[in-house]
Amino acid sequence: MSFIAGAGITNVDLLYQNMPKIPDVGEEVYTDRFSLQLGGGLPATLINLGRLGVPTKLATELGKDLFSAFALEQFRNSHVLPMNLYHGEEIPLNITSAVILPHDRSFITYGKNAMQPDLQAKKEFYHMATGAKLCLMSPGGFADVYRVLKEEGTVLVLDMGWDDDLSFDRYGDVLSLADYYTPNRKEALKLTGCSDPREAALALRQYFDKVVVKVDRDGCIGIDEGGMFFCKSLDMFQPVDSTGAGDAFLAGFCYGLFHDASFRDCIAFGNITGGKAVTAVGALSAYVTEAELLTIRKGMDAPRPI
Repeated sequence: MSFIAGAGITNVDLLYQNMPKIPDVGEEVYTDRFSLQLGGGLPATLINLGRLGVPTKLATELGKDLFSAFALEQFRNSHVLPMNLYHGEEIPLNITSAVILPHDRSFITYGKNAMQPDLQAKKEFYHMATGAKLCLMSPGGFADVYRVLKEEGTVLVLDMGWDDDLSFDRYGDVLSLADYYTPNRKEALKLTGCSDPREAALALRQYFDKVVVKVDRDGCIGIDEGGMFFCKSLDMFQPVDSTGAGDAFLAGFCYGLFHDASFRDCIAFGNITGGKAVTAVGALSAYVTEAELLTIRKGMDAPRPI
């Protein structure tokens, strides 16, 4: 059976909502709304894909702690098959406490941000991902594995997030491996040094035949064999919290690739899943089913040339 694979660190979020303020040193502030959720990142994209009925496999790090047990349960409930690459005694996850104010938020995170795989972990990930139709990439230490998977016919999709040192010089190797890259406006401008997202999209053509740049709430710029176009976001979704929007967009985009949809349909699917994700607090609180995704897609306008 065909599937989508990926390797990434697991993030767990402790969300303190309706906070009246951030407490000063020595203060304690109470709230009446709290939730424990999986956070964003590559595992969140695979969860969204699992919810859409796509077989998914995740290589990650899980320990013996209660947060790892919670994450494992969430993966299994979302039809994601996890493989544990961690064999130590510490807590190998990122754990974030998010203090959510009416118009702002603050974060405290325990963890190491990204996995640092040794040779054995790379071998285990390769064994798991062999035969995948798609593999989600991260800019961590799995480049050698991605290279072999690509040679074997797996399509590589990259979404590496923000980095203050984002540049072609720093990330040229991983960009040259990827078949698709899905930056947002800020990331695309930083990477290319351009001042306009359309210019950035054109600059990305040196690496990709088909280009997508997410322009926040507005929608997406794309380039394919038909030229540059714009795929508008959906008015039916009212934004509440942007956490996880990029992960959800990537899930819809990869859903299209997995089912051999056109590039423009892939972006439309991404707009739907990303748009739905922002309608509730948390990276994985709001999502569409496969039936809803296909129904909404039928009613969307065609992308317009730009």
